[in-house]
Amino acid sequence: MTARPHRSQRPRDRARPAHTRAADPARAGALALLRFVLEQRRTLDDALDLVGTFTRLEGRDRAFARALTAATLRRLGVIDAMLAALLQREPPPAGMALLRLGAGQILGLGTPAHAAVSETVDLARADPQTAAFAGLANAVLRRLAERAGDGSGRAALEADPKVVLPGWLATRWRAAHGPEMTVALALAGLEEPPTDLTVRDADAAAALVALGARALDAETVRFDALPGPIDTLPGFAEGRWWVQDLAASLPARLMPRLPGARVIDIGAAPGGKTMQLAARGFAVTALDRSAHRLERLRANLARTGLAAAVVNADALSWRPDAPVDGVLLDAPCSATGTWRRHPEAPWIKDARDIGPLAAQQQRLIEAARAMLRPGGVMIYAVCSLEPEEGEARVQNALAGGGWERVPVTPEEIAPHRAFLTPEGDLRTLAPLGPAGGADGFFIARLRRVEAA
Repeated sequence: MTARPHRSQRPRDRARPAHTRAADPARAGALALLRFVLEQRRTLDDALDLVGTFTRLEGRDRAFARALTAATLRRLGVIDAMLAALLQREPPPAGMALLRLGAGQILGLGTPAHAAVSETVDLARADPQTAAFAGLANAVLRRLAERAGDGSGRAALEADPKVVLPGWLATRWRAAHGPEMTVALALAGLEEPPTDLTVRDADAAAALVALGARALDAETVRFDALPGPIDTLPGFAEGRWWVQDLAASLPARLMPRLPGARVIDIGAAPGGKTMQLAARGFAVTALDRSAHRLERLRANLARTGLAAAVVNADALSWRPDAPVDGVLLDAPCSATGTWRRHPEAPWIKDARDIGPLAAQQQRLIEAARAMLRPGGVMIYAVCSLEPEEGEARVQNALAGGGWERVPVTPEEIAPHRAFLTPEGDLRTLAPLGPAGGADGFFIARLRRVEAA
């Protein structure tokens, strides 16, 4: 698992000679990434693997393209609001992406206005699809830079969840989590989150704390700003830690420890939970339907020296050779809880996706039950802030019979009691918990029981 570079680690905007008119390849890569994500409604991680204009980049160009795309997506709502005030009508997708990327440099990376404008104009002229928008980009971005510089409305826009977030999501979060929490969630998404590492032992934690990390508990340390590239930190090569948000580390901690217990990790890639379970002594089967993502899981297992059986299959149809003791179901979801780390998430989904995802989650809960022995435990987790994908799915499972809740106790979750719900489940939210918060997860623990 890899982390996006912290802002302090991002390459500075490169000043190019004034006579150079060719488009910056890094910005061309960023434009291609942005268009792929928003027009194909695919994740940025997918784009990083599939967009050739980006994959051909190396080193600083590659890092800059990724950073610029993420910064543009992070402030997409604010960017669109500021552009709408300057445009008589929205240009076609190619032109809109160009304007968004130019604005992302000004509002997201703090690129000097003259550089952002001239580089965007050069980028427009380099491609027949965008050449007609060069004049528009020059005029609109200059005016946007002026308004951003004198603060005309920018602060108000960034404080309004209905601007920062897509309208459908702001409305849902207000209903589910209240107006104050919605504002706090929206503000949290405007800044890059800290980098959390799951450590295997106290010595690994101590070495990282010596470099400026904070110990959040016995298993997680946090860097507010990375002191260098992630793979240069002590213990990386030896596999003594891996990148994993605090919230993502909690589900595996709740699996009851039994000697030699067999556990299936559904939706296992890229491997953080699998490695946690293996490090705790479980016999783990890592199950995922994405062969590509499982390649990263295997690489992570190799680096850490941890063992797990890796299976490329769909959990809805695959079954173990014998019932197991535990299932960790990290169910496919809207991923709205991870928008600090994956800022595209709110923009590539909408309210219509929630129902089908909830139905799939219910089928996976039923599949997990079929894999468990009587008395076996399922940890259900989604990185979503939508109640239909979390609380409602567990309520539905309990109402259908065959399950009983095993409440999480305050002692188990110390020092993160703020995440504990009255029912004994966990609901993490960025403004709660330690400084820097955590991704938005819902986590519940259920035990398989036989009907009377």
